[in-house]
Parts: sequence; C-alpha cells; structure tokens
Amino acid sequence: MRDNYRSSSPYESLVGFSRAVRHGSRIVVSGTAPIGENGETVVGDAYEQAMRCFKVILEAVVALGGSREDVIRTRIYVTDAADWDAVGRAHGEVFGEVFPAATMVVVAGLLDPRWRVEIEAEAEVSR
Repeated sequence: MRDNYRSSSPYESLVGFSRAVRHGSRIVVSGTAPIGENGETVVGDAYEQAMRCFKVILEAVVALGGSREDVIRTRIYVTDAADWDAVGRAHGEVFGEVFPAATMVVVAGLLDPRWRVEIEAEAEVSR
C-alpha cells in the first residue's frame, strides 16, 4: 500500500516529489520549508517559519492517516545557529508531549535564502 500527499508547494510539481508518502504503516514527510497556502514563502522569524513547517507536516501526516502522536523522528535544518532556541521552542510546543527522536543541524543555506528552517519528519502509524 502506497499513498502520496501533495501540499501547496510549487516545488513538488517542478521537482517531481510528494510532500509525504505513506507505505504500509510508515509515513515519511519530505523536507518542508516555510511555504504558505498561497505557495509563497512565509517571511518571518525562525519561530514563525518553524511553526509553519510543523503545520504543513502535521497536515500531511493526518491526511495519510496518522497523528501528531505517531511522529517518531524529526530532522531540522537551520541556516543560523542562533535560531536553535526559537526553532527548538516551536518543536517543543508541537511535540513536547510526544518526544520524537530529533536532530537539528546548521547548514550553509537552503534553496530560498529567505528560509531560515526546513524540517523533515517520519511517523509510524500503529493502527
């Protein structure tokens, strides 16, 4: 069983990928940037951008039959080490009761220089 989920990102059609894929009980969410429902970058601080990423991620997980509690791993890429606290606070607000495995890495840059953060996630649906 394989299901794909598409979001409002203009990059999905251009590059040829899905926001998320469910295969059996596993859901894998692609690198998710702070892109709004209108397909434009959400311009804001790292916290606001991270919260937008988490909203898109959770929409994808739920659309594929999972829940926030099913998220078992996140990977966070930030372009400025000083943003770790704001992005970490957003992560804690979203997943503070779930405690998935998490990694945060500082990278030289992301596809759009306005992006301060990009996030991936994995979920395992137990039902």
